[in-house]
Amino acid sequence: MICRRFCHSCLQECLRPQKPVCAVCRGAPGHWTKAAQLEALIQSSVAACKGCGTQVGLSKMRSHTAACSKYQEYIEEGVRTTAQSQPAIVSSVPNRYTFTCPYCNCQNLDQDGLVEHCTTQHARDARQVVCPICASMPWGDPNYRSADFFQHLKIRHTFSYDTFVDYSTDEHTMIQEALQRSLMDH
Repeated sequence: MICRRFCHSCLQECLRPQKPVCAVCRGAPGHWTKAAQLEALIQSSVAACKGCGTQVGLSKMRSHTAACSKYQEYIEEGVRTTAQSQPAIVSSVPNRYTFTCPYCNCQNLDQDGLVEHCTTQHARDARQVVCPICASMPWGDPNYRSADFFQHLKIRHTFSYDTFVDYSTDEHTMIQEALQRSLMDH
């Protein structure tokens, strides 16, 4: 049996209420089947808490570690050690696939996730914010604050830019190519 691991935010993204998908194959819910063998294995397995060493059933491990102060110390020590031993990786290529909510800093939202999150969680927030999707684009202005962010999301972000845009080409060249293609279609 292959055991896969998912971080909480990625798994949450796969289980979004309006568009749940399988975390592995991205299949729709109609094709899902209950993993009865895995569920039985989790129910019958026991492991030691990495913080306090107490033997805990795997089905109860998450609630145990959430309340275990020794486990929290173990995690904090691991984070400190990793941060000190690993050099910072800086990429010159901007991330155009996951975004941070401009209202609450919720991270790792894909474009659809950002639109859904903002419209469900912040629809009544009238603050003018910078669109993180537009700010990541080569032509985007990271300082431009949209007067009506929710209308902007509806108009500008109903499709994914990476389907239609070559990020290595400048805006003028893309417009010229689009005009040429439209002339050839008629």
